[in-house]
Amino acid sequence: MIHHNTIKNLFSLRPHFKRLLVCGIVFSCASWPLLANNNCFIAKENGRIIAEKGRCDQRHSPFSTFKIAIALMGYESKILVDTNHPRVAYDRHMQQLFKDYYHPKKYPVMLLAARDQTPFSWMRYSAIWYSQYVTMKLGKKQFQDYVTLLNYGNKDVSGDKTHRRGLLHAWLGTSLQISPKEQVNFIERLTRKKLPVSQSAQTNTMRIMTLQPIFDDWQLHGKTGGPVPSGWFVGWIEKNGRMISFAQYIEQPENSLLSGGRVAKEVAIDHLIALTLES
Repeated sequence: MIHHNTIKNLFSLRPHFKRLLVCGIVFSCASWPLLANNNCFIAKENGRIIAEKGRCDQRHSPFSTFKIAIALMGYESKILVDTNHPRVAYDRHMQQLFKDYYHPKKYPVMLLAARDQTPFSWMRYSAIWYSQYVTMKLGKKQFQDYVTLLNYGNKDVSGDKTHRRGLLHAWLGTSLQISPKEQVNFIERLTRKKLPVSQSAQTNTMRIMTLQPIFDDWQLHGKTGGPVPSGWFVGWIEKNGRMISFAQYIEQPENSLLSGGRVAKEVAIDHLIALTLES
């Protein structure tokens, strides 16, 4: 006999049928073709690791997941005010700063980044230029000081070996590196307001990371990151006072059609659904 709660849980998954179609009718997103070498899913609750699969100590470039740290710096230094301020006008010249990462024909969502942004929309649409607006306001020394204060990964914001423009792209496939285990520890400290910045900076950062309900009243918060071959999704889920922090890192074939961050998000959601059903 099928238990009543099982039926209830199955019906609560109905909004995610469309999501599963992205990954395949028969297979879950966790079965998406990935390269097995460096993939990792790790989750923590109340300071304890409750799931760990794969190589979670290996460091990688954080890409857009570093926006979480930049938001903390921005709010702490008063460059950012609240979820909607400052609203910064888009400058087409800013596009030149990240032209190597701007591919709107391949990723139409990037068109949403090429417009005026607030802190909330910056995080939602992953506008690289807004990140650089904040880091350039900070300046090289203060930027390095904050990365050191937050103990973020290898703390190396020197940038690429040729141009050394760390303020613009240290987190975009160059010098800055962080492991999934370090990511989940960082996220858990954020959710518990234990990072070495003000409570308001941490609260505002958490507010601009609101995403969606996923399953059985669990609310999902997080940030994707990564180009096509590799990708991140880091954040937390919460329900009735419970908070589970997580980090997902994936590597997929070079010819994959979806961005690594998008795939990492779907794979992470599958892991999180399984984890909450087991707990």
